[in-house]
Amino acid sequence: MSYQRVKFYQTGTFTVGNRLLDESDRTVQAGMDRTNSLNSGHRACQGCGEALGARYALDAVMRATHQQMVAVNATGCLEVFSSPYPESAWQIPWLHSLFGNAPAVASGVAAALRAKGRTDIRVIAQGGDGATVDIGFGCLSGMFERNDDVLYVCYDNEAYMNTGVQRSGSTPPRAWTNTTQAVGTDPGNPMGIGKNLPRIAMAHGIPYVATASVADLHDLEAKVTKAMSIRGARYIHIHVPCPLGWKSDPAHTIKVARLAVESGLFPLFEAEGGEVTDRTPIRKKVSVEQYLELQGRFRHLFHPRDEHGLEAIQAIADANIDRYQLLP
Repeated sequence: MSYQRVKFYQTGTFTVGNRLLDESDRTVQAGMDRTNSLNSGHRACQGCGEALGARYALDAVMRATHQQMVAVNATGCLEVFSSPYPESAWQIPWLHSLFGNAPAVASGVAAALRAKGRTDIRVIAQGGDGATVDIGFGCLSGMFERNDDVLYVCYDNEAYMNTGVQRSGSTPPRAWTNTTQAVGTDPGNPMGIGKNLPRIAMAHGIPYVATASVADLHDLEAKVTKAMSIRGARYIHIHVPCPLGWKSDPAHTIKVARLAVESGLFPLFEAEGGEVTDRTPIRKKVSVEQYLELQGRFRHLFHPRDEHGLEAIQAIADANIDRYQLLP
């Protein structure tokens, strides 16, 4: 996929942005033409990766559809912080559904538009990992199986953050949550459980599946734009750090997201018809320890040091790197 990679440069000054760089070295992440689908006034936590991911994903959809789109939002953090009654931070046609039926509601919206002959209006559904991986899993699988013309976007912050940081089917192994306490001989979330939704989506053979991260917003936008050029069921899984639930510094959200990618724990790839067609190589491989040590939810792996747990998580990252051929 061709797009301008996000670059990380220091200009040696305290300037905001990169306007002192040569034009060829600049990366543009804002402009007057941006829709600002998720506008100011929402109540997301400081450093929220989900708010950032949603804004860029929805703005990319608006550009790709010439502002002809409808979004269906599952209950969860994104819905709660963006639409506290009687207010809303959304500047798009937006529907709130229940926790578990956003894919079904979006399929119904798409069917109604098709019946009216409005093929120009596109439909997306979105939710967190709780609504996607767990509660809405059946509805999502049905949407995939029917190949409904809907793009589903999962913002994965790896737990039920809105209700108090409880474990979800996307919570990584050994992570602390309020329902996976850091006690016992194998503290935190047990190894070997959970679901890999991108691979499950691929198993349905749908037209397009991709993973993305707020660590590379240009890659995220490019994948959303490509998804909107395709008809049928599509799925994008976006990794969005949660400083509150991960016990990380809000200023480190992008750094944490980047280390998840560079360690191999969150591989970036695309798949069409169930087969991987492209992947984003790791530019600088790092150990999983560099990623985990920035998060308080993994503090018990370092104090005292848990070699067995760290080696097991490193093995997961290494397996991802081999599976998706992420090293250049």
